[in-house]
Amino acid sequence: MAATFASRCSRVGRSLFGGLSNSSPGLFTKSHEMTCGNYFSQQQRTFIQMRTVLKVVDNSGAKQVMCIQALKGKKGARLGDTIVASVKEAHPNGKVKKGKVVYAVVVRAAMQKGRCDGSQVRFDDNAVVLVDKQGQPIGTRVFGSVPHELRKKKHVKILTLAGHIA
Repeated sequence: MAATFASRCSRVGRSLFGGLSNSSPGLFTKSHEMTCGNYFSQQQRTFIQMRTVLKVVDNSGAKQVMCIQALKGKKGARLGDTIVASVKEAHPNGKVKKGKVVYAVVVRAAMQKGRCDGSQVRFDDNAVVLVDKQGQPIGTRVFGSVPHELRKKKHVKILTLAGHIA
């Protein structure tokens, strides 16, 4: 999407300022670059913090939760961290009902995380698995891929329930 926007933005800049830029070179291109740069700085991926809406990827009955508090760190939660969340949408016959306050483990985060080998892992969405106070998953299945960084955070049970480990 970012590349698409950049090409679209440059085309608009050329068509609007094409005739004028010959008489005053550099005047409009700098403002155009600043506009595109501001857009990309706004799209920066951040921590999972208060009021972040997350997708639930297990069969506990919840569809979406909203983060109330990240239990570790001042800035927010990352991969493998536990959060306190409120259920915003739920299936009618699930174990978890709408409005319930639950604990959840972040299994996919849009913010990139560096690995020991120098590579970086980043997902398209923010997703969680609901757990109880002891850290055991509420659901019996985990959908989608989960990173192996959860092993370092002692969430091995979630890894065994997952279908694909990234």
